[in-house]
Amino acid sequence: MSDIWTPHVVVAAIVERDGKFLLVEEHTAEGLRLNQPAGHWERDETLLDAVRREALEETAHHVEPRALLGCYSTYYPRRDITYLRFAYVCDVSGVDAGRALDTGIVRAVWLTAAELASHPTPHRSPLVMRCVEDYLARRRFPLDFVSHQ
Repeated sequence: MSDIWTPHVVVAAIVERDGKFLLVEEHTAEGLRLNQPAGHWERDETLLDAVRREALEETAHHVEPRALLGCYSTYYPRRDITYLRFAYVCDVSGVDAGRALDTGIVRAVWLTAAELASHPTPHRSPLVMRCVEDYLARRRFPLDFVSHQ
């Protein structure tokens, strides 16, 4: 019998406008947390479709991916889960102001990197700040770096 390990694949939208980043305050098992619009990659969708969908569901913002920021992993020992995060640099292409946000999402909020770093609400993971830092360092990969067949 084999013990197959499977990471949870997630996408995250890194959206910056006028020096502020689009984030969500969300209820988690650990309490209220700050995160980029992010969520699980679902069967039969591309990673690009997933990041568009997650951003819309969590923030009511339509986003368009422009570049891959990076692929990150993080491990949560308390739950024995490893997440593999594909973070995409995205632009806002529209907003559905009246759209209800996903269950658990308290609100979408725009924060500068400094505001995010010092915010009293904890980050969902260390990757939240890491992605902002990589964005500010101008890290970018072309969208076709990851291909779907």
